[in-house]
Amino acid sequence: MDKIAIIDLGTNTFHLLIVEVNDGKETILFKEKIAVKLGEGGISKGNISKAAEERAIDTMKYFSHKLKEENVSNVFASATSAMRNASNGKEVIQHIYDETGISVQLISGLEEAKFIHQGVKKALEIGPEPALIMDIGGGSVEFIICDQTEVYWMKSFEIGAQRLLDKFHKHDPIQPRDIEKLDDFLRAELAELKMKMDIYQPHHLIGSSGTFDTLIDIDYQEKNITKPDENSFSLPLEDFDRIYNEIIHKNRDERMKIPGMIEMRVDMIVVAVCLIQFLIENNDFINIKVSTYALKEGLLDAIISNDLNIS
Repeated sequence: MDKIAIIDLGTNTFHLLIVEVNDGKETILFKEKIAVKLGEGGISKGNISKAAEERAIDTMKYFSHKLKEENVSNVFASATSAMRNASNGKEVIQHIYDETGISVQLISGLEEAKFIHQGVKKALEIGPEPALIMDIGGGSVEFIICDQTEVYWMKSFEIGAQRLLDKFHKHDPIQPRDIEKLDDFLRAELAELKMKMDIYQPHHLIGSSGTFDTLIDIDYQEKNITKPDENSFSLPLEDFDRIYNEIIHKNRDERMKIPGMIEMRVDMIVVAVCLIQFLIENNDFINIKVSTYALKEGLLDAIISNDLNIS
């Protein structure tokens, strides 16, 4: 019987997942996410602000306390876009180690995409036709074109929601001219993705975790349907369109009143849904699936299967 803890130090949210593995069966003992906002106030300047570092250390101290409570010694902590691109990222990682004894591993964008793919495959059947998996983080966005058995292409782009928020969300509600500027930026930044989509023609869009979780919560609550305890969901294109139009036409206070909206998503979700809308407008998707599994579940799978290859 082994206890394993995964800590995902994301640009917006830190996640802690503790599981017990017994004869290949996984039991979740503890799961929590905290909006640390590591990228706030610094990501666009290429550093982690002092306030963000303090929030990160406080959260990691709390996680360290939970690890001791659960008596977990097998811990894997990974940091992604904000930490790997910040001029003081390694210094912050050292401070976290000094304060908590938790060693944090920086993972590359490509490694992040690989583990996200692994996590999504645990949550749902991708199917025999090409699909596009996208994971919208605060610092980076990962795209994987694949089917159930083969990965055709994957790449991480440093265009996460905190970066887009800083650059394009200048008015609240966001203005049509801001969305136009954002679309122009995405058209240039995602030229390679567009070329690959034209080649492989993925008609299924799979969103993993984060923003997509919130979109599902909004969809179920607005329809007054109880959300089942599952690892994957469908989000019809017309439902996404309805929620998208609701989000972009409301200011922060009005967005907070949308059933299913949460504080940690209320700001970044505006540019995030604009990014999803941009993809839908530039490719023939027939549906959206949502995986509640992402990076941390992929890392867990790699650890259990002894396949954790990180450079």
